[in-house]
Amino acid sequence: MFHHLDRDAELEVLQRLREWQRAKFEAGYAAISWPAELHGAGLPTEYADAFKAEESAAVSLTRHELFSVTINLIAPTVRLYGSEELKAVLLPGLLDGSLLACQLFSEPGAGSDLANVATRGVREGDEWVLDGQKVWTSGAQFAEWGQAIVRTEPGSSGNRGLTTFMVPMDTPGVEVRQIRQMSGGTSFNEVFLTDVRISDSMRMGAVGDGWAVTRATLGFERANASNKAGVGGQFDQLVDLARRTGALQHRDVRLQLAEVRMREVAAEVSLHREQRSRDTGQPPGASGSMRKLQWVTKLQLVSELARTMLGDRLIADLGDPGTWSWNAHVLGAPGYRIAGGSDQIQRNIVAERHLGLPPEPRPAKPRGETS
Repeated sequence: MFHHLDRDAELEVLQRLREWQRAKFEAGYAAISWPAELHGAGLPTEYADAFKAEESAAVSLTRHELFSVTINLIAPTVRLYGSEELKAVLLPGLLDGSLLACQLFSEPGAGSDLANVATRGVREGDEWVLDGQKVWTSGAQFAEWGQAIVRTEPGSSGNRGLTTFMVPMDTPGVEVRQIRQMSGGTSFNEVFLTDVRISDSMRMGAVGDGWAVTRATLGFERANASNKAGVGGQFDQLVDLARRTGALQHRDVRLQLAEVRMREVAAEVSLHREQRSRDTGQPPGASGSMRKLQWVTKLQLVSELARTMLGDRLIADLGDPGTWSWNAHVLGAPGYRIAGGSDQIQRNIVAERHLGLPPEPRPAKPRGETS
C-alpha cells in the first residue's frame, strides 16, 4: 500500500523509474496525447490508453507516489496554467523524470478542505515571501519542486484570495520532516515554509486564481487515485489465501469474495464509461470521485476479509508465505480514505455535481464580508 523502505532503497526505486521515464521521453512516449510543441506526440487519448495498458503488462517496476504525482498531476497542471516561461523551465524535466514534484496542499488546520489554507504569501516587488506549514506531503523528501497553494489576500477566506506557485524545494526556508506512519514507512512529510522567497515567475495562473489551478490538480488527482488497480490486495490473491487457509469452504468467506470481485468489475465498467465520455469531449464531472469511493470501499472489504481468514496470524511474521504482507495492507488501506481527498469530500462532490443536491452549509461569514 505504501513504501516501507530505507532511504537508499527508495532512491533506487526512483532512479529506476527515472531511467524508464527518460527512455519513454526520448522515444516520444512520455506524453502521447499532448501536442508536439509541448513534447508530446499529438495523438488521440486512445493511443495513450493503449500504450499504458501495454506498458503495465510488459514492464515490471515498483510504483512510487511521488513519480505518479509528478507525471499525472503536476505536469498537466503546469501545461494548463503555467506561463510560457514556466512551461519551458519545468515541462521537459517533469516529463523526462529528471525533475520530481510534490503537492504542498494539505495543512494541519485545513485537512482536505483546501479552501481553508492559512499559509501566507506576501508580495514584495517581483518576489513573494511564503510562510506556513503543509502536511501529509507524499515524497517531499525527494522532490525538486512543490506545487503550493497559499493565501495571498489578507483577510480573505474560503476559496477566494488564493494563489498557486511552483516552489523549488531547495529554496532557503523550506524544511522537510518525515512522518512515521503506522505501517512503518515514511511516505509522508511535514513541510515548513519560513520566509521562503520565490520569484513571481513561479506563479501559476493569476493572483487570486489559485483555487481554479488547485481544482484542476485535484481533478487529475481523483482520476489517478481511482485508477490504481494494482495497488493493494486483489481478488486473485484473496482466493489463493482462502484456499491455503482452508477458508474457501465457508459460505460467508465466499460471499465476501464475491463482493470484492463485484467491486473490481464495477470499477472496470466505470473506467470504460469515463474513457468513452472523455473521448467524446464530455466533462468528467464527479466520475473520478465516484470511482475513488468504489476503490476505497474495495480496499476496506479486502482488509476485512484478510483479517477474517488470518486472525491473529496478521500480528507477527511467522514465516508463513503470503500472510505477513496482508498486515501491510490492513495498516495501509485506511490512508487511501484520505489520499486524494477524504471520503467526506468525495461524497460532497458526488452529491453536488452529480446528484444536483444543495451545497453543504458553510459557516456564516464575518459581518461586512461579501460572498
